[in-house]
Amino acid sequence: MEINSAEFVASYPRESDCPTDGKPEFAFIGRSNVGKSSLINMLTRKGLAKVSATPGKTQLLNFFLINHTWYLVDLPGYGYARLSKDKRRTLANMIYGYLLPRQTLALAFVLIDSNLPPMKIDLDFINQLGESQVPFAIAFTKTDRIGKVTLENNVALFMNKLSETWETPPPYFITSAERRTGKEEILDYIAKAIRRS
Repeated sequence: MEINSAEFVASYPRESDCPTDGKPEFAFIGRSNVGKSSLINMLTRKGLAKVSATPGKTQLLNFFLINHTWYLVDLPGYGYARLSKDKRRTLANMIYGYLLPRQTLALAFVLIDSNLPPMKIDLDFINQLGESQVPFAIAFTKTDRIGKVTLENNVALFMNKLSETWETPPPYFITSAERRTGKEEILDYIAKAIRRS
């Protein structure tokens, strides 16, 4: 898939405020500081999503219209400890309030930092999506920061951990915003999902 146009539409505080035109939606979510904005910009165009040096900046449901045919949805990150307990609860309600009931959500991409060992917060989030039957795929980020062997080991560790609760593991992608790795694979996957919808 070629990206010919990508434009910011609006930010929404709740799912009920989001567009109702029926276009398929592809959401991107991960822990704060996982490299979400950088990945979105790599997939679409530079500067589309705001890259911040401070984690936890995305606090609304941000919609971008891609090729006039589908929405990329930038969701708030989860697990950012520096936010107040009330704010974390509000964001969690916003995230699940979008992901669980959203009929036009074609797929969620869960971003995982490839530099880190499997983290309970990521595994719990993925298991919650599975239990709620939310379609998703995994995108391992920041893969340019480690060597090939370490990367393969870290990905294997994570997927093995998932296999403890998943009979069939979810699809996953290896990405690097720096090296533009995984762009074609993710966009092709989105294109196939659109054709199926």
